[in-house]
Amino acid sequence: MSRRHAAEKREVLPDAKYGDLVLTKFMNNLMIDGKKSVAERIVYNAMTRVEDKIKRAPIEVFHEALENIQPSVEVRSRRVGGATYQVPVEVRPERRVALAIRWLIKAARARNENTMEERLAGELMDAVQSRGTAVKKREDTHKMADANKAFSHYRW
Repeated sequence: MSRRHAAEKREVLPDAKYGDLVLTKFMNNLMIDGKKSVAERIVYNAMTRVEDKIKRAPIEVFHEALENIQPSVEVRSRRVGGATYQVPVEVRPERRVALAIRWLIKAARARNENTMEERLAGELMDAVQSRGTAVKKREDTHKMADANKAFSHYRW
Protein backbone atom coordinates (compact mmCIF):
# COMPACT_ATOMS: atom_id res chain seq x y z
CA MET A 1 0.00 0.00 0.00
CA SER A 2 1.44 3.33 -1.05
CA ARG A 3 1.98 5.84 1.72
CA ARG A 4 2.50 8.82 -0.58
CA HIS A 5 -1.10 9.52 -1.47
CA ALA A 6 -4.42 7.72 -1.40
CA ALA A 7 -5.76 6.21 -4.61
CA GLU A 8 -8.39 8.41 -6.21
CA LYS A 9 -11.94 7.09 -6.19
CA ARG A 10 -13.25 6.00 -9.57
CA GLU A 11 -16.73 7.23 -10.41
CA VAL A 12 -19.15 4.57 -11.63
CA LEU A 13 -22.04 5.29 -13.99
CA PRO A 14 -25.57 4.83 -12.63
CA ASP A 15 -27.28 1.58 -13.65
CA ALA A 16 -29.52 1.49 -16.72
CA LYS A 17 -32.87 0.56 -15.17
CA TYR A 18 -33.01 2.47 -11.87
CA GLY A 19 -30.30 5.11 -12.32
CA ASP A 20 -28.70 4.25 -8.98
CA LEU A 21 -24.95 4.44 -8.22
CA VAL A 22 -25.02 2.05 -5.24
CA LEU A 23 -26.82 -0.58 -7.34
CA THR A 24 -24.06 -0.30 -9.96
CA LYS A 25 -21.42 -0.88 -7.27
CA PHE A 26 -23.46 -3.86 -6.07
CA MET A 27 -23.57 -5.32 -9.60
CA ASN A 28 -19.82 -4.78 -10.03
CA ASN A 29 -19.20 -6.67 -6.78
CA LEU A 30 -21.54 -9.48 -7.83
CA MET A 31 -19.89 -9.79 -11.24
CA ILE A 32 -17.54 -12.74 -11.81
CA ASP A 33 -14.90 -12.84 -14.59
CA GLY A 34 -16.04 -9.51 -16.06
CA LYS A 35 -19.48 -10.81 -17.03
CA LYS A 36 -21.44 -7.65 -16.30
CA SER A 37 -24.51 -8.53 -18.37
CA VAL A 38 -24.93 -11.74 -16.35
CA ALA A 39 -24.64 -9.78 -13.09
CA GLU A 40 -27.18 -7.22 -14.35
CA ARG A 41 -29.63 -9.95 -15.31
CA ILE A 42 -29.29 -11.61 -11.88
CA VAL A 43 -29.82 -8.33 -10.00
CA TYR A 44 -32.75 -7.12 -12.13
CA ASN A 45 -34.54 -10.49 -11.99
CA ALA A 46 -33.99 -10.62 -8.21
CA MET A 47 -35.44 -7.11 -7.93
CA THR A 48 -38.50 -8.22 -9.94
CA ARG A 49 -38.97 -11.19 -7.59
CA VAL A 50 -38.72 -8.89 -4.55
CA GLU A 51 -41.27 -6.49 -6.09
CA ASP A 52 -43.71 -9.36 -6.75
CA LYS A 53 -43.38 -10.68 -3.18
CA ILE A 54 -43.24 -7.48 -1.11
CA LYS A 55 -45.31 -5.16 -3.38
CA ARG A 56 -42.94 -2.20 -2.86
CA ALA A 57 -40.52 -0.32 -5.11
CA PRO A 58 -37.53 -2.68 -5.48
CA ILE A 59 -34.88 0.06 -5.30
CA GLU A 60 -36.43 1.25 -2.03
CA VAL A 61 -36.32 -2.32 -0.68
CA PHE A 62 -32.67 -2.64 -1.80
CA HIS A 63 -31.63 0.54 0.03
CA GLU A 64 -33.55 -0.41 3.18
CA ALA A 65 -31.89 -3.84 3.16
CA LEU A 66 -28.43 -2.26 2.81
CA GLU A 67 -29.26 0.18 5.62
CA ASN A 68 -30.13 -2.79 7.89
CA ILE A 69 -26.81 -4.49 7.06
CA GLN A 70 -24.44 -1.51 7.37
CA PRO A 71 -22.27 -1.64 10.51
CA SER A 72 -21.67 1.52 12.53
CA VAL A 73 -18.63 0.23 14.48
CA GLU A 74 -16.04 -2.46 13.84
CA VAL A 75 -12.88 -3.70 15.53
CA ARG A 76 -9.40 -3.09 14.14
CA SER A 77 -6.20 -4.68 15.36
CA ARG A 78 -3.75 -2.37 17.14
CA ARG A 79 -0.37 -3.43 18.48
CA VAL A 80 0.63 -1.85 21.77
CA GLY A 81 3.82 -3.01 23.50
CA GLY A 82 3.89 -6.54 22.14
CA ALA A 83 0.19 -7.18 22.67
CA THR A 84 -2.47 -6.94 19.96
CA TYR A 85 -5.77 -5.37 20.95
CA GLN A 86 -9.05 -5.38 19.07
CA VAL A 87 -9.93 -1.67 19.19
CA PRO A 88 -13.49 -0.59 18.31
CA VAL A 89 -13.61 2.23 15.76
CA GLU A 90 -16.41 3.92 13.81
CA VAL A 91 -16.79 2.86 10.20
CA ARG A 92 -16.39 5.45 7.42
CA PRO A 93 -19.54 5.93 5.27
CA GLU A 94 -17.99 4.51 2.07
CA ARG A 95 -16.68 1.47 3.96
CA ARG A 96 -20.11 0.93 5.57
CA VAL A 97 -21.70 0.61 2.13
CA ALA A 98 -18.85 -1.55 0.81
CA LEU A 99 -19.08 -3.93 3.79
CA ALA A 100 -22.87 -4.16 3.49
CA ILE A 101 -22.63 -5.00 -0.22
CA ARG A 102 -19.92 -7.60 0.40
CA TRP A 103 -21.82 -9.25 3.27
CA LEU A 104 -25.10 -9.31 1.31
CA ILE A 105 -23.46 -11.02 -1.69
CA LYS A 106 -21.59 -13.52 0.49
CA ALA A 107 -24.77 -14.38 2.42
CA ALA A 108 -26.76 -14.75 -0.81
CA ARG A 109 -24.14 -17.08 -2.32
CA ALA A 110 -24.25 -19.27 0.80
CA ARG A 111 -28.03 -19.79 0.65
CA ASN A 112 -29.69 -23.03 -0.50
CA GLU A 113 -32.03 -21.85 -3.27
CA ASN A 114 -31.53 -23.08 -6.83
CA THR A 115 -30.58 -19.92 -8.74
CA MET A 116 -28.60 -16.86 -7.70
CA GLU A 117 -31.68 -14.72 -8.45
CA GLU A 118 -33.71 -16.62 -5.86
CA ARG A 119 -30.88 -16.48 -3.32
CA LEU A 120 -30.37 -12.74 -3.75
CA ALA A 121 -34.10 -12.01 -3.61
CA GLY A 122 -34.42 -14.13 -0.46
CA GLU A 123 -31.50 -12.45 1.26
CA LEU A 124 -32.82 -8.98 0.34
CA MET A 125 -36.25 -9.80 1.76
CA ASP A 126 -34.66 -11.22 4.93
CA ALA A 127 -32.47 -8.12 5.32
CA VAL A 128 -35.49 -5.80 5.01
CA GLN A 129 -37.09 -7.70 7.90
CA SER A 130 -33.81 -7.48 9.89
CA ARG A 131 -33.07 -11.19 9.80
CA GLY A 132 -30.82 -13.37 7.69
CA THR A 133 -27.11 -14.07 7.54
CA ALA A 134 -25.98 -10.60 6.44
CA VAL A 135 -27.81 -8.89 9.32
CA LYS A 136 -26.40 -11.49 11.73
CA LYS A 137 -22.91 -10.58 10.50
CA ARG A 138 -23.58 -6.93 11.39
CA GLU A 139 -24.87 -7.92 14.82
CA ASP A 140 -21.76 -10.03 15.45
CA THR A 141 -19.53 -7.12 14.43
CA HIS A 142 -21.35 -4.81 16.84
CA LYS A 143 -21.14 -7.38 19.65
CA MET A 144 -17.40 -7.74 19.11
CA ALA A 145 -16.94 -3.96 19.22
CA ASP A 146 -19.07 -3.76 22.36
CA ALA A 147 -17.09 -6.54 24.05
CA ASN A 148 -13.81 -4.73 23.34
CA LYS A 149 -15.02 -1.32 24.48
CA ALA A 150 -12.39 -1.42 27.26
CA PHE A 151 -9.66 -0.94 24.63
CA SER A 152 -11.29 2.07 22.97
CA HIS A 153 -8.69 4.41 24.55
CA TYR A 154 -6.13 2.86 22.14
CA ARG A 155 -8.00 4.45 19.24
CA TRP A 156 -5.80 6.40 16.84
